[in-house]
Amino acid sequence: MKSIKNLLWLLLAMQLLACAHHPDLPYDAVVTHDAVLAGKLKHFASVQAALDAAPMESTLPYKVFIQPGNYYEKIVINKPNIQLIGAGMDKTRLYFDAYSGQVSEPGKTWGTRGSGTIIVRATDVQFHQLTIENTFDFVANDALENDDPQKIRHSQAVALHLDKGSDRVLVRKVKLLGYQDTLFVDAGRSWFDQNIIAGNVDFIFGAGNALFTDSEIITRIRGRDSIPHAYVTAPSTQIVDEFGLTFIRCTLTREPGVPDNSTPLGRPWHPTTDFPDGRYADPKAIGKAVFIDTKMDAHITRDGWYWMGGTTRDGGKEPFMPEDARFFEYQSDGPGAHKNDKRRQLTATEVKVYTWENIMGDWQTP
Repeated sequence: MKSIKNLLWLLLAMQLLACAHHPDLPYDAVVTHDAVLAGKLKHFASVQAALDAAPMESTLPYKVFIQPGNYYEKIVINKPNIQLIGAGMDKTRLYFDAYSGQVSEPGKTWGTRGSGTIIVRATDVQFHQLTIENTFDFVANDALENDDPQKIRHSQAVALHLDKGSDRVLVRKVKLLGYQDTLFVDAGRSWFDQNIIAGNVDFIFGAGNALFTDSEIITRIRGRDSIPHAYVTAPSTQIVDEFGLTFIRCTLTREPGVPDNSTPLGRPWHPTTDFPDGRYADPKAIGKAVFIDTKMDAHITRDGWYWMGGTTRDGGKEPFMPEDARFFEYQSDGPGAHKNDKRRQLTATEVKVYTWENIMGDWQTP
């Protein structure tokens, strides 16, 4: 009897060891470039095909492992509890090249909201260990003269868009790469932890409640000289919302060629919105961005923040000033950290509000 028990334990140990060496097994779906594997049970040739096979209303995580490789896809996640897990942020890459002004179907363009490489419209979605990129060639287009007939006028190109319906989205150890409008956090709560996020014009923007921790935020080059060179954030937080874009223990760096004193921390975005009395800049979008214990390279401007134009009721433009938004810092460090009247500082008492529990509410730590 004892020998039989020992044999059973040995067989169990061998099974566990085998599982440890086959990352496919613990997942509900595997995405692969291997044509032989792609035809087998739970193996798919594309991410979207794996998502299409997921349950519509699952209350349990549906885990998709994406093997190393480059996957050219435009992906929409509209089912809850989806988890996309790569082999590493430098090994698994999901990319597409749509931009706002590009024709998506006859008579229509993508627009900024439709341009995302990945668009999330569901709750409890997670991303781990991969790269999400929009590869539209912003730099080449930016280098063209304004009167060049080849110049694209609507060059916003989103990598990741958290759209209406999204909430409790976790992004951890992920690269988000683009140029103008890389990350569009426009709804719900999201947590970006230990990531690399790169772009230039308004490359982290939107009305959502997003927390960024221990992440590197990289300002990228332009195709031509521009003053300012770039803008890190463009929040459109509604005035009724206490939190907007919150950065804690992050690092603001730059690519070679990005000048000193060239990049504001952000500017207030008042999206042009349809109202009963017309179409104009949303007056209730009082953007909020806060940087806490963040290291800043010398590309960050001495004034810290900048103004942004918005549409008036008569179709004209008006400036929205940073002092009318909710822009604050606390213990910024590095050559880009300056204290002056234009860079408002939180007090030691005020900063205590910015805890996980307060920012994320009833969302349990993933």
